[in-house]
Amino acid sequence: MTDDSDAPAAPPERTVVQNAELALLLEVTGTPKPGNVDRAHEYDDLRFEHFVVGAVGARPGLRLAADGERLGRAFERAVAGMSRQSGGNTQFGALLALVPLVQAAATGDLTRERAGEIAAATTVDDAADFYRAFEHVSVAVDDPPDGLEPLDVRRGSGAVPALRERQLTLYDVMERSAEVDGIAREWTGEFERTFHAADRLLALDGSVADRAARVFLELLAAEQDTFVAIQHDRATAEEATERASAALEGDTDPWTLADEFVAEDVNPGTTADLTAAALFVALERGLDV
Repeated sequence: MTDDSDAPAAPPERTVVQNAELALLLEVTGTPKPGNVDRAHEYDDLRFEHFVVGAVGARPGLRLAADGERLGRAFERAVAGMSRQSGGNTQFGALLALVPLVQAAATGDLTRERAGEIAAATTVDDAADFYRAFEHVSVAVDDPPDGLEPLDVRRGSGAVPALRERQLTLYDVMERSAEVDGIAREWTGEFERTFHAADRLLALDGSVADRAARVFLELLAAEQDTFVAIQHDRATAEEATERASAALEGDTDPWTLADEFVAEDVNPGTTADLTAAALFVALERGLDV
C-alpha cells in the first residue's frame, strides 16, 4: 500500500483575476494575428513587451472588478496600471470588455445575461471614471457628432460636468457608441461575439496560441474592425475583412497577410480586444493551458 502523505499537494486553481491577466498575455502570444502585435510582428513604437507589461500592470484594476468595485473605477485603475509602459495604449478596449466579465465570474455565474445585467447597472460615476481613463493613454476615437462636443471622450475629466448634467451612465455612453465601436456593441449586446468566440476556442484543437490566432482571423472575417474604420476609413475596414476571409479560405497565407497589414499600418485592434475577452471566458470555462 502506497503512502501518499508526502505526495505534493495539487496546485490551487487559478483565480478569476489570474485568468483575466492570463487572457491578456495569451492574446498577444497568438501568432499570426494580421496587423496586431504578436510574437513575430511589432511596430516601431509598439512592441510585444509593452503588451506583457500592460497585462501585468492592469492586474490591480481587474482585482477591483473581481472584488465588486464599481466597473468604471475598476476600469480606470486597470487602464492606469496598463499605461505604465513606454508603448502607450496596449489593451484599453480589452480591459473595457473584461471588467464586466471579470465581475460576473467572480460574483456568480459567467453568462451572457449576467454580464449584460452588470454592464446595464452602471452609474453616472462609472461614466465619469470611464472618461478619466482617457487621460492615461491616447485612444483613437471618432469626432463626436455635432452638438455633442461637450461629451467628447478625449476631454477626459473635462467632460464629467456634461455627463452629470445629462445623467448619463456608463451603459448610456456605450449605447451611444455602439454603432461605431465594437466593444460598446458587446456591452449593449450581452457580449454575443465574445461568448461565441469563446465557444470556438474551446472547440478547436492545438495550442491555445494557435487557436487564438485562428479565432482572431474568424472574428475579423465575420465583421469589420471598428478600430480600422476609425484609424483609416470604412473602405479599408471592409477590405481588411475581405482579406481575412481569403486567408481563412486558404487563398492567402495568414503570415503574408500579417506582414502586409503591419507594413500598411492596418491594425484590427478591436478584434484583438474581443479575442482577449473570449480567452478569458474560455479559461473560466475550462480551456486547458
